[in-house]
Amino acid sequence: MESQVRGGTRWKRFAVVMVPSVAATAAIGVALAQGALAASFSVSGQSFKVTTKQLVGEGFSQYGALDEGYTLDGKKAVHPVAVSSFKSATIKDMCQSVVTPNIPVLGNVSLILRAGQGAEPVKAQNLYIDVADLSADATFENIDIGVAAKDANKGPAMRKGETANPYGFAQHADRAVLTDVKQTAWATTAGTFKLSGLKMSLSTGVKECY
Repeated sequence: MESQVRGGTRWKRFAVVMVPSVAATAAIGVALAQGALAASFSVSGQSFKVTTKQLVGEGFSQYGALDEGYTLDGKKAVHPVAVSSFKSATIKDMCQSVVTPNIPVLGNVSLILRAGQGAEPVKAQNLYIDVADLSADATFENIDIGVAAKDANKGPAMRKGETANPYGFAQHADRAVLTDVKQTAWATTAGTFKLSGLKMSLSTGVKECY
């Protein structure tokens, strides 16, 4: 039986990503560039899961990279990712979950965030998602697969501070529509992120979006 838990000094070790992320693209193979760094910050030792009923993105690009960060015990870690970016995106019925294991006394603790469940969807500008695993139904408009990353200009350019290989594999499209999305990600960044109807809950045990 799960119980709701509120914050306090015992949450010192409970570090979680507080901004929801979204699924980015269909599972198309991406070549990873050696020595690439997917973001200008070190990622945490926790990946997070996301589901959404539908994502509609305008101006899409994707390229391979690596996220550099830590494990939960502070060791260095590197994660291969597909960095997927949108100039703008609307997301319906979004859920994000992250589980922090082995909290003293409490055991596993789960955080779930939900947004865009009503008439107003989640909206984002200059959105980047570092995806490790994804399943969805996807439709792309005017897609080019196999372009050099530096020439994938239908979506946002590589983020400042990235060192992903500009000559590596990439793809881009004018528009992407994804439905029934399930994904695991390590990081997300956005210029703006409007979360309509945001709800957050904490509970003991393992409780995830999928």
